[in-house]
Amino acid sequence: MSNQRLYRVTKKRRKRKRKKLVAWFLVPLLLLLTVTGTAYGAYLYNKAAATIDNSYESIAPSSKREAKVDPDVDNTSILFIGVDDSEKRDYKESARSDALILATFNKKEKSIKLVSIPRDSYVYVPKKDRYTKITHAHAYGGPQVTVDTVEHLLDIPVDYYVRMNFYAFIDVVDALGGIEVDVPYEFKEQDSHDSAAAIHLKAGLQNLDGEEALALARTRKKDSDLFRGQRQQEILQAIVKKATTVHAVTKYPDIIEAVGDNMKTNLTFSEMKAFIEYATAGNNLSMENLQLEGVDGREDGMYVFKLDKDKLTDLQNILKQHLGLTSTSLSDSRQENKTE
Repeated sequence: MSNQRLYRVTKKRRKRKRKKLVAWFLVPLLLLLTVTGTAYGAYLYNKAAATIDNSYESIAPSSKREAKVDPDVDNTSILFIGVDDSEKRDYKESARSDALILATFNKKEKSIKLVSIPRDSYVYVPKKDRYTKITHAHAYGGPQVTVDTVEHLLDIPVDYYVRMNFYAFIDVVDALGGIEVDVPYEFKEQDSHDSAAAIHLKAGLQNLDGEEALALARTRKKDSDLFRGQRQQEILQAIVKKATTVHAVTKYPDIIEAVGDNMKTNLTFSEMKAFIEYATAGNNLSMENLQLEGVDGREDGMYVFKLDKDKLTDLQNILKQHLGLTSTSLSDSRQENKTE
C-alpha cells in the first residue's frame, strides 16, 4: 500500500472519530528546534500547543513522590504505553497493553535510560491484589492501573505516561516518510487490520513504512518478548532520529495531526517543552537500553515470563540512582540541577 493510500485510509479513520491515544511526544515538539522565530514556527508552535492541551488526561500523582516534579529542574520518568487495539478489535478501554517502555531522565547528566517491560511479565497488580501478566493491567483500569503496577514492580515513581495505539504509530512513521531500521531476519506478520501474513520483510537495513515498522515492533515468531522489547527501543530511537532531521520540518503539520488524533497523556505542553533540552544535547546525550531478565514459565494454566528477582533488584537500584532517589532528596536534586 502506498503512502498516499495510507494517508487516505488514515483520514477516513479520523472522520470516524476513533478513540484518541498517544504517539512519541517529542516528535511534534522537535519542530521548535528548527523553526523558532519564523511565522511558520509560530503556526506550528500554536498547533502543537492546542493538540497537546486537547489530549491531556490526568491520573493520580505518584505516592512515591513527596511533591510534584518539575521537569525543568528534576529528574523524572515517563511510561510509554502501546495499546493492543484497532478498529477491528474495538477493545476501547478494555484494551491490553502490547508494549511498555519506561524512560527515566537525569537532568544533570543529560542521560536517558529506557526499560522495556515484556507484556507477559508475571507481576503484582495492586488494583486487583493479585499476580498476573502485566499486559492485563491496562484492561483493569487504563493508564492509572498500568502506572501503579509499574511503580510497584520497579519501586520508583512514574511521573508521566504517554499512551498510543497501532494507528498513532503508523501515522507518525508514514508522515516522516518511513524510518531506517535493521531487520534482524526474514518474517511474515499480520498488519494493523489483523490480516495474516500481510507484511513480508526480509533481513537487512532498510526503510520501513508505518505498517512495516509496526510488524517489526510486534513480531516475536523467531525470538522472544525480550528481543521484541529491544526492537521496539530501536524503532523508537529511529523515529526520533528521523524527526530531528532538517528535511522532516515540512512533515511536522502531518505529524502533529497524527499525534492529535491519537494522544492521551498527563503531560502539559509546558512540561513537554522541558524535555526538549534532552533532544538538543546532541553528542552530549547519553541513552542506554535496559532489559528485564527472566525465564519462561506457566501460572494458572497460562504462559508467563517470570522475572529474575535478583536482576530485578539490580535494575531497581540503577533506576533509583538515575533518578537521584538513593543519594539526594528531591529538593537537593533541584538545587543541584539549578546550579548547573
